[in-house]
Amino acid sequence: MDSVHFLLFLAVSAFTVKVSLQGAEQHRLYHDLMSNYNPLVRPVGNDSQSLTVHFGLTLRQIMDVDEKNQVLTTNIWLQLYWDDFYLQWNSSDYPGVPNVRFPDNLIWKPDILLYNSADERFDATFHTNILVNSSGTCSYLPPGIFKSTCYIDVRWFPFDVQRCDLKFGSWTYGGWSLDLKMVEADITGYIANGEWDLVGVPGRKDERFYDCCEEPYPDVTFTVVMRRRTLYYGLNLLIPCVLISTLALLVFLLPADSGEKISLGITVLLSLTVFMLLVAEIMPATSDSVPLIAQYFATTMVIVGLSVIATVIVLQYHHHDPNGAKMPKWTRVILLNWCAWFLRMKRPGEERVRSACHNKAPRNSLTSMELNASTSQSNNGNLLCVGVRGLDSLHYSTVATSAESGVLCGQLVGRAGEEDILLPAGQGSSAGCLEPEMAKILDEIDIFKLIGQDLDK
Repeated sequence: MDSVHFLLFLAVSAFTVKVSLQGAEQHRLYHDLMSNYNPLVRPVGNDSQSLTVHFGLTLRQIMDVDEKNQVLTTNIWLQLYWDDFYLQWNSSDYPGVPNVRFPDNLIWKPDILLYNSADERFDATFHTNILVNSSGTCSYLPPGIFKSTCYIDVRWFPFDVQRCDLKFGSWTYGGWSLDLKMVEADITGYIANGEWDLVGVPGRKDERFYDCCEEPYPDVTFTVVMRRRTLYYGLNLLIPCVLISTLALLVFLLPADSGEKISLGITVLLSLTVFMLLVAEIMPATSDSVPLIAQYFATTMVIVGLSVIATVIVLQYHHHDPNGAKMPKWTRVILLNWCAWFLRMKRPGEERVRSACHNKAPRNSLTSMELNASTSQSNNGNLLCVGVRGLDSLHYSTVATSAESGVLCGQLVGRAGEEDILLPAGQGSSAGCLEPEMAKILDEIDIFKLIGQDLDK
C-alpha cells in the first residue's frame, strides 16, 4: 500500500515539474522574442524582398441580401498566413513550446481590408490572437460580419442569380513590398439560407496599376454566386397575381344589366396595383434594368384598363336610346364587321339578301296596312314579296311552294321605316322556305284585315 502511494506521489510531482518548466520556457521565449521586436517593421530579412501573404476565407453564412440598398451581409472567417523573420526559434532551446500566441497589436500583421465595405467601421473583423510556430509561420484567422456593396440585377426577379464580389487587398503596401497569394474559399461549414442557395465562391487574383505609383497593387476577389429560392415568391406573389389577372376575363361574361361589370374591372385593377407596390418596395430604385415581374404587372394593368374601357363602351351602347341618333358608320364597320369577323360571330340576319322587288305603290293611310304578295320574276317565281304599304286593303297572295317540303317558299320583304326586310328563298332545300308557322301568321293577318273592314263599315 505504501509503494502505491509513493508511485502516485512521484507521478504527480513529475507532472507539476513539467508544467512549471513549460511555463518558465514559454515566459523566457516571449521575453526573448519581444526584446528587440518592432511591430512597425516589415518582418523580412532583406528590405528589398517582397513578403508573401497567403489569403483565403471561410464562408459561414449569407445573413442578408438587401436588394433595396444593394448590400450583402455575410459571416466570414478570414485566413491569413505569412512568415515572420523575427519570430523564429529553435524548438530544442525551448522544450515543450511548439508555438506561441500574440495579440494582434504586439506583432506585425498585414493591413488587409475589404475594399468594397459598406460598414460604418469599414474594418468589421474581430481582432484575435496570432498563432506563431517555431519556424516563424504566422496564422491569423479573424472572424467578422462583413457588409459589402453588391450590384443587384433584378431583371429576372424572382428567378435571378446574383454575383456579389468581396475584394480584399492591402491598404498601404504595394506589390513590391507585399504579395498576395489566393487560397481557395472554404464552404464546407456553410449554414444554408432560407432565401438564397449558394452556388459557389470562386476567387481570382488581380493586379492594378495606379497613376501615383509604378508598382502594382494586388488584390484577391471572391465572388459569392447565389440563386434565389422561388417558392416563397411563387406562392405569395406570382400565383395570386395570375389568378387575379384571369378575373379580368370574367368582366366580359357578366350580363350588361347586372351592374357589376365596371366594379369587377376596377377591383382587379386595384388588386394588381397593390401587388406592384409590393414588388416596388423590394426592388432597388434603379433604371438600369426593369424586373420581368414588373413588366408583367404593368402589361396586365394595361390590359385590364383596356377591358374596363371596352366595358364602358359596351354599357354605353347597351343603354343607348334606340329612338335616338343612328349608329355612326365607323362604329358599325368596327363593331359589326371587323370585331364580329375577329370573334367569329354572326349578326342576326346576316345571311339575308336585299331583293330587287320593291313595291312602288303609294301609301294610302297610317291607320291601315296592306301586305302585297307577288311573285318575283327574277327568281322564277320563288320569291314572295310582301310590301308594307297601307292597312286600307290588307291582302296577300300565295306563291309557289316547295314540292319536296310542302311549305311556302319565297322571300319575305317587309318595310320598316325606310328599309326592306328580306328573307332568302331556298334553292332545293327547306332552309330558305317559309315554314307553316309563317303561313299561319299570314292567315291571322288576313283575319285581322277582315275584322278591320267590318269595323270600318
